[in-house]
Amino acid sequence: MLSLRLARGAHPLVLLRRLLVAAAAAGVGFLLLCTLGHAVAHPKEAEGSVVRLLWCVVPLAAVVQFAVAVARTDPAIRLREGLDAVGLGPVALSLLAAVSTALSCAVGSCAALLIYLELRGNLHLTSLSGSATKLLDGREPLPWAAVLTLLSVLPVLAAAACAVMLRPGEQTPEGPRADDTSPAVKAPEPKRTYSGLPWGVAVIATGLALESYASNGSAPPAEALLNLPGRGDGPSPGLVGGWLLACLGFCLAGPGLTHWCGVLLSAGRPGPVRLLAGRILQDAAPRLGRPLGVLCAVASGALVAVELYGAAWEPSGARPFGPLTGLGAALVMACVTATALTAALDTRQSRADTAATLLRLGIPASLLRSAAAVRTCALVAVMAPLTWVVGELAAMPLTR
Repeated sequence: MLSLRLARGAHPLVLLRRLLVAAAAAGVGFLLLCTLGHAVAHPKEAEGSVVRLLWCVVPLAAVVQFAVAVARTDPAIRLREGLDAVGLGPVALSLLAAVSTALSCAVGSCAALLIYLELRGNLHLTSLSGSATKLLDGREPLPWAAVLTLLSVLPVLAAAACAVMLRPGEQTPEGPRADDTSPAVKAPEPKRTYSGLPWGVAVIATGLALESYASNGSAPPAEALLNLPGRGDGPSPGLVGGWLLACLGFCLAGPGLTHWCGVLLSAGRPGPVRLLAGRILQDAAPRLGRPLGVLCAVASGALVAVELYGAAWEPSGARPFGPLTGLGAALVMACVTATALTAALDTRQSRADTAATLLRLGIPASLLRSAAAVRTCALVAVMAPLTWVVGELAAMPLTR
């Protein structure tokens, strides 16, 4: 009830972000229901149904990440004076964020069920009823226990991820409490944001090497390795494992790359704009680096797909994959992009007091805007070529 009351009084931008989470959850729920319908209609193709379900894990993880990013920027979970007195401490606020996220995902799952049943021709509510009966295998009845189980996966995972990621730490970032006068108590040292960069580079190299090894020998043809749902053959385990390792390496290296972008900007004898941009990037690396790494990993995967399937798009109408695969790819790209934008908005809100102080000191607003433009250009100049190089190296063993 408290979560619903907070939603009623929330800012329109906060409501928009929650609506986007519900829309993303609806997309994942629709894909899961399509997988279930295919499994029911083709009981002899159990292996193909398992492959379809495994591919649904990718958009599922993207939506969970987006839901956690939106919950982290929700003003309702910020600590306020007097809330401890009514039992709303840090733990209760993190649980409140988890409940709100679960409600948003549940609304999206219910919407996906209604759309799916309408397109199959089970509800007859609109003129679109039954328009996708053949695509969605609408002639077979659905097991409702399996439907409810699949639709409950995303709300449960999103709520659990929010409860874990937003749990209160043992110490506040400001260090020890003000009333602690013991000389032995020291502020915790901040974790180095660039410590994961060597590990990320090593994991990317391992993934590319595994992918190259899996594409040699008695492997299937290159165009049949990375098969998406709707194609005949299954994916190569070595290829998928190498691809996932490369994506994991990007996620590990993201904060370090963001940090070193800030270091390079502020190196030498920088001016006010370059110095401010570099310092802000170094400070924002823990929050902004990981979503940027995920975005780069997905973009490199998209480049690999373009290299593999670009020649298959013929003018005669032949397509390398179906509409459901396109929906899943668009959903993943939209979620990781929205997560990066949400993280950027979160970092901007975290330094709102600093920006206000600078403006009171007489710093012109144009300088802050110029620093933001310099930060964006620096990140694009570093991340875009690296994404292209990794994508080309990942596609090279498959296209030769």
